[in-house]
Amino acid sequence: MSRIVDLTLTYTNDFTGFSIETSKTIGKDGWNASTLTFYSHCGTHMDAPIHFNVSNQTIDDIPVADVIGRAWVVDVRHIGARGLINPEHIPQNIKEKFIQGDSLILWTGWSKYVNTPKYRDELPRISESLALWCLDKKVKMIGVEPPSVADVNNLTEVTTIHEILLKGVVIIEGLTNLEKLQSNCVELIALPLKIKNGDGSPARVIAIEKY
Repeated sequence: MSRIVDLTLTYTNDFTGFSIETSKTIGKDGWNASTLTFYSHCGTHMDAPIHFNVSNQTIDDIPVADVIGRAWVVDVRHIGARGLINPEHIPQNIKEKFIQGDSLILWTGWSKYVNTPKYRDELPRISESLALWCLDKKVKMIGVEPPSVADVNNLTEVTTIHEILLKGVVIIEGLTNLEKLQSNCVELIALPLKIKNGDGSPARVIAIEKY
């Protein structure tokens, strides 16, 4: 038995960096079709190492095996606005079960602020110590609800955190629906568009809970 939870935001014209326009209609053309325009890091998306020139790996070069795997859900809702998430916020029982190649999902509750200034400007973020911990423990993926793992209004911080993580950790930003998960251990699947030389891409992200 398994249960699937969609962790992906729905793209609408309310998103900064995304638009959908009518291209074809049944009445005029015989079918319905749209023209989509999007910034590579809007909504639920994935970063490639070339995003911060950590390496030349682009989104289409990330192996599919690197975006599927066991993930631990860490409840850090108490961190709050502008808070730093540190290694000590990962419960000891998760640390004891964590093995190389597992992933982390940080549950901050932040997706409720999507499309508001607070979503971007007051986000809880990953500390440098947690980024280094993830690299040391060979975390496969790290998923967060805010639009970034670091303060996007602080270029030094956002650069430092991305440079550390992108040396070996796949970054997934803009998750939602984490409150629907009933387990702290899931199978995480995050599939980006296969964009040639892409620095990032929207991704369809799901969690599979097994019973």
